[in-house]
Amino acid sequence: MSLLRVEALSRSFGGIHAVRDLSFEVPAGRIYSIIGPNGAGKTTLFNVVTGLLRPSSGRVHFEDRDVTGLAPFRLAALGISRTFQNLQIFFNMSVLDNVMIGRHRHLERGFLPALFRLPQIVRSDGAGRKHATDMLRFVGLGGHLDAAADSLPYGALKRLEIARALACEPKLLLLDEPAAGCNASETREIDALIQKIAAQGVTVILVEHDMRLVMNVSDRILVLDHGQRLAEGSAAEVRRNPAVIEAYLGSQAGGHAA
Repeated sequence: MSLLRVEALSRSFGGIHAVRDLSFEVPAGRIYSIIGPNGAGKTTLFNVVTGLLRPSSGRVHFEDRDVTGLAPFRLAALGISRTFQNLQIFFNMSVLDNVMIGRHRHLERGFLPALFRLPQIVRSDGAGRKHATDMLRFVGLGGHLDAAADSLPYGALKRLEIARALACEPKLLLLDEPAAGCNASETREIDALIQKIAAQGVTVILVEHDMRLVMNVSDRILVLDHGQRLAEGSAAEVRRNPAVIEAYLGSQAGGHAA
């Protein structure tokens, strides 16, 4: 069963086609990677799917519901969450509070109940803190709950952002270059975490330039070039595809295949 279905999607900026007539389906419970050269349209595609941009044409379906152009907060309520290529961390807040922000849609709201700290607010806050704590432990940051976010090393900040996205309890998690800027050890931690997330039943769409990570974790890979589909298939199929090797993977593919 397809969790996400994209149909004939296009997005233009002036006369430039960032994404052009693109269609694909993401099966539930899988790790689906999107790769391509710089400027291939990967982040634009993410921004359209997650409601930050409206498509010029085409449709996006989530669980067989047309969600084209819905605002990000409405998509979050349906179960779509994401991280960003550039860190979006609140550095003046604690690690736990950063994740609590990702939990907001599950918390009790209302001006008067919050003002008087009524029992339902106290219970909701307590449950939210417990869930946020569980997410931090899940990503390997359980020992940093009360630490200032700006005290964490870079790789830990990447995992903190993933924990915040998971706090929303998504069915679909989009990760935009989660290993960008990470050293080899940090990349291995991200690799293991992505597989751990998928093992929990969360569908993952991954954009990543680290081909070793992509080839290791992906159930299926879509290759973009100038906003269009160049190839799609398993890691083995993509690795052997001459058009992909020429357009993007190059020596990385040959070395990994050997």
